[in-house]
Amino acid sequence: MKARQIGAIILIAASGVVFNATWAQQTEQMPGIRRTDLQRHDLSIPGQETIQTRVDFAPGAAFPVHRHPGEEIVYVLAGSIEYEVEGQRPQIIDAGGVLFIPAMVPHAAKNVGTVTAAEVGTYVVEKGKPLVELVN
Repeated sequence: MKARQIGAIILIAASGVVFNATWAQQTEQMPGIRRTDLQRHDLSIPGQETIQTRVDFAPGAAFPVHRHPGEEIVYVLAGSIEYEVEGQRPQIIDAGGVLFIPAMVPHAAKNVGTVTAAEVGTYVVEKGKPLVELVN
């Protein structure tokens, strides 16, 4: 393999490590939140990728106000999660429900049930940008 190809492979692998480390560090600081990366793929649209994660929320656990550099498509797997999306009334989505969150729109999520809640988040984002940005 040529040196350039090896360098490109190392750079691509490192970008995935940065994504995982940053996102993992943020969720580690949030009691009752556990994130599991499911998949990540380049799209046919240059500079875009899709990332899919599972997020588990202990009863009462909340993910604070944040935003993403692209669209988020949410599918609630279990429990009941209240979403507060800027510009919309808070809404509770139960297992089997879905939600679309536009790019860069601040939002928060909280388990309002008595059992562990879980969602699958699918993100269509600009490649190389941090997936999550906390909003003060």
